[in-house]
Amino acid sequence: MTDLSRVHLIGIGGAGMSGVARILLDRGSVVTGSDVKDSRPVKALRAQGAHIAVGHAAENLDLAGDGEPTVVVTSFAAIPKDNPELLEAAHRGIPIIRRSDLLGELMEGYTQILFAGTHGKTTTTSMAVVALQAAGADPSFAIGGQLNRAGTNAHHGSGSAFVAEADESDASLLRYRPDIAVITNIEPDHLDFFDSEEAYYGVFDAFADCVTDSGHLVVCLDDDAAAQCGERAVKRGINVVGYGTSAAAQRHPDVPCGALITNEVAESTHTAVTVHLAEQQLDVLYTLSVPGRHMVLNSAAALLAGVLAGQDAQALADGLSEFTGVRRRFELKGIIGSGPYEGVHVYDDYAHHPTEVAAVLTAAKQRGRVVVCFQPHLYSRTQTFATEFAQALSLADAVVVLEIFGAREQPVEGVDSRIITDGIDRVAAVAGSPDPVVYQPDFSAVAGDVARIAQPGDLVITMGAGDVTLLSGPILDALAGA
Repeated sequence: MTDLSRVHLIGIGGAGMSGVARILLDRGSVVTGSDVKDSRPVKALRAQGAHIAVGHAAENLDLAGDGEPTVVVTSFAAIPKDNPELLEAAHRGIPIIRRSDLLGELMEGYTQILFAGTHGKTTTTSMAVVALQAAGADPSFAIGGQLNRAGTNAHHGSGSAFVAEADESDASLLRYRPDIAVITNIEPDHLDFFDSEEAYYGVFDAFADCVTDSGHLVVCLDDDAAAQCGERAVKRGINVVGYGTSAAAQRHPDVPCGALITNEVAESTHTAVTVHLAEQQLDVLYTLSVPGRHMVLNSAAALLAGVLAGQDAQALADGLSEFTGVRRRFELKGIIGSGPYEGVHVYDDYAHHPTEVAAVLTAAKQRGRVVVCFQPHLYSRTQTFATEFAQALSLADAVVVLEIFGAREQPVEGVDSRIITDGIDRVAAVAGSPDPVVYQPDFSAVAGDVARIAQPGDLVITMGAGDVTLLSGPILDALAGA
């Protein structure tokens, strides 16, 4: 076991790092850290007792003042190898571990309920947390987003369960030994890390092998790749159970369906859902305030995981009815109450893969005309999926595409957001809509573009994994001040 009495976290303000920092503080560890900027999570952790510096420097390892860290935690994907704190830790001989290693240690001794998949991890994990809390379980949890209801992304609970996301982007999900492992879907992504699509699929097979001998692998039957992963796991002797619709269950009879969605009725403000639990021979009913078929599937996964963890099915379902969403997952930022844009709703969403974009826009279109402001994330992802992004964004009625948010990547010659807008134009030439399509490399001009495009009652969505989230405020101001 790693000595966690004094922990230094590089990039402590990130969604994942801030969560484990919060749990460490709750458990009595001395926590220090650094980040490139001040932020709401950094300020919250300081208030809880963490010592945090803005900017990276070797002397940050001494922030606590009365002794050096017993371990330094980093994200190998996000933090460069020449980071001065990493170099100083190596010089002093202080152990350096990944966040996934730290999370694995924090989960030791708990019933581990882990959610993996290309899409939907944060939302499904969050649904499971809210459902388990409603059932009185008080789980510990660490998720990649902030629960709207709880206002936090992590918690040191009094219960026996620990609920967390299992991230496949750098194969760190293989660090864990889950008792209940859920795979929501599998679709090639993070090909900048994996050598091939086959390698990406393979990491989920390896994750299935990490399930404890008495545990369960839970797979979505409506996603053929996840269901096929389950079918292969069945042949290897792993306990596998599925969830999904009747048609999907019939396509994959080798995986027993534990949670069958027998009814879903979409209303203007919610979706009514009925799920049949095979083991209990019980039908449970609940309502979801978050729209979309993908949310119905996510809720069934959360319900089934909670039941496998031994909780009361109807109490779990009642919790799902109370689920109000996660920050940056179809998060309502404001409504224009009067004026020429009366009734416009502005939402923010983290979708950054074509399948996620399509799912959000499909759900949003059920509620009216949609204007999307999309910021591509990573040059490699944009180049690989340019055609798929164009097809997904074409579901909207009007599109503004910002320049690529490069994050950890350097620009690639010849790759900018116009490869997406050009693709949308080609789709529109055949099928019509969206109109207009705007390529806007000037971040500050986007709110004005929206004001020229939007109509009363529209849904405006800022979308992407970068800093596009900062635009919801200026867009609301531009619309309200018109």
